[in-house]
Amino acid sequence: MSAWLMAAFLNGLDSAETTALTEAMLHSGDVLDLAGAPGTPVDKHSTGGVGDKVSLLLAPIVAACGVPVPMISGRGLGHTGGTLDKLESIPGLRTDLSVETYKRQLVTLGIVMIGQTDEIAPADRTLYALRDVTATVESIPLIAGSIMSKKLAEGIDALVLDVKCGRGAFMKTEPDARRLAETLAEIGAEAGTPTVALLTRMDAPLGRAAGNWPEVAESVRGLQDASDGAGSIADVMDVTLALAGEMLALGGAASDAGTGREQAAEAVRSGEAFGKLLEMVEAQGGDPSVLDAPEARTEQAAARVVEASAEAQGYAADLDALGVGRAALALGAGRRRMSDDVDPLAGVVVHRKPGEPVQPSTPLATLYATEGSPRADFDEAERRLLGAFSFAEEKPDVPPLLMDRYAGGAWGRG
Repeated sequence: MSAWLMAAFLNGLDSAETTALTEAMLHSGDVLDLAGAPGTPVDKHSTGGVGDKVSLLLAPIVAACGVPVPMISGRGLGHTGGTLDKLESIPGLRTDLSVETYKRQLVTLGIVMIGQTDEIAPADRTLYALRDVTATVESIPLIAGSIMSKKLAEGIDALVLDVKCGRGAFMKTEPDARRLAETLAEIGAEAGTPTVALLTRMDAPLGRAAGNWPEVAESVRGLQDASDGAGSIADVMDVTLALAGEMLALGGAASDAGTGREQAAEAVRSGEAFGKLLEMVEAQGGDPSVLDAPEARTEQAAARVVEASAEAQGYAADLDALGVGRAALALGAGRRRMSDDVDPLAGVVVHRKPGEPVQPSTPLATLYATEGSPRADFDEAERRLLGAFSFAEEKPDVPPLLMDRYAGGAWGRG
């Protein structure tokens, strides 16, 4: 198998071979039947990035609009965070639910978020471990097969993909990100699962928080914001509502993605989306009361404010997502090896992003970690964070996050 992986890595796989690999991994375990779920189950997958807490907002928004969301997520490795680690920073919340509990909760609440079970695509788990030690991870067909075998095993009827592109993403270049999006969508089409991919920018962190509880707290503020996040996390809400619109259209709750986006925004304004999040947290054993005032839990952590140097003047010109991710990793928010524990309170909250004014001693970010955590290296985190910033006298142009859309075999935002 190691020899086969190396051959696939060096020579590539064509569309038929990639589909065949996906099918083989998919059927190495159980393919769930969600026939009892009301409506059309739709899931979302992101290829990961720094500050990507979209799933925490997206799932309750879409479920509040009547489309069931069965989400099986992963853990973080390296500088990119994992949805499971973020969820488990909520005291008491469990993501290790059985398949039967997963199905039952989907029927009763229309939303469930768990980790991969032993029954889901076990061949993928084995192959991924082998790819890690044979240096064959960065292969688009192998990446696509791994992602889609797990997603199709969920029993979903449709899928929306958020394919990240840029310095803080797994796909660093736009051509590679486009090719991954096309490959993923083509596998979905071959399996009879309608799939739409959005290409989104990941050069700077998404939102202002990177880590575990800091991202949960930011997500809660987004769901409580009656202006649809038009304030400090407008970028997060822009991506979230775009994905929600696509999911609602595929799930039959909206006539098109634009109408779906409007419905999703109304679910935020009305408070229904936040209410759905509280229902899910309570159903999975978590304490929903901590979400009413997330800043109280943030204040339990040790903190350090990082200020701009005497030379900083004008505007933040750039903020390298990879540098911010590595700062969060130095605080214990992520893993260098899959066996590492994570600190639920660890992370970074950025106070200045590209295009925002800066002067000497301006607070650039606050670093957080559990008091006395042996993994937290505040000095390294501060060094990484300061290295991620650059400044300019003139305000820079900030490009939009939503780059393109792939559906029906073609690119185009329309």
